[in-house]
Amino acid sequence: MNSGYEEHLDNEWFLVRYSGETPEIALYSAIHYLTEAEDGPKLSLSEEQVALLKEAAAERYREIVLRDLQPENRDKTIYRGLKRAIINFQRFECFCRRQHLDGQDFKKEVAASLLFFLATECVEVAKGSRNSSINCSFQELNAFAREVGLVVNRLPRHIETVCPE
Repeated sequence: MNSGYEEHLDNEWFLVRYSGETPEIALYSAIHYLTEAEDGPKLSLSEEQVALLKEAAAERYREIVLRDLQPENRDKTIYRGLKRAIINFQRFECFCRRQHLDGQDFKKEVAASLLFFLATECVEVAKGSRNSSINCSFQELNAFAREVGLVVNRLPRHIETVCPE
């Protein structure tokens, strides 16, 4: 494999890995550019090379979901809120199904991050040191907590007080 081939692949991997909020679109764009685009290099990608690009997209999904579950990000411009974390997690799940990737370990990580986020949020709101940053309904939050396996039935009632009505 020549260095031009590797450079094209590396550049597209980078673009997918550090894409914005739509890693799956970046993945398809990269594959199209590398293999079919008029102005692209028209490469033949191996299954392993495509898998590297898919993993870059999955890693970006993981990053943007976890970004919005980190309490330290709540006051930063990069923060999009729990509602966006829920949406991006659901996009990640759909992506994994379409690409035949296993996202079960990530689900556990999301559950742990959500637990920490909610505990931090509830304590800080109760102390009066901040207003709630939760931007989804209790029903949406509870469904998400069930989806990631944090709870079987329902989040504790006191969490409802930090959710918007």
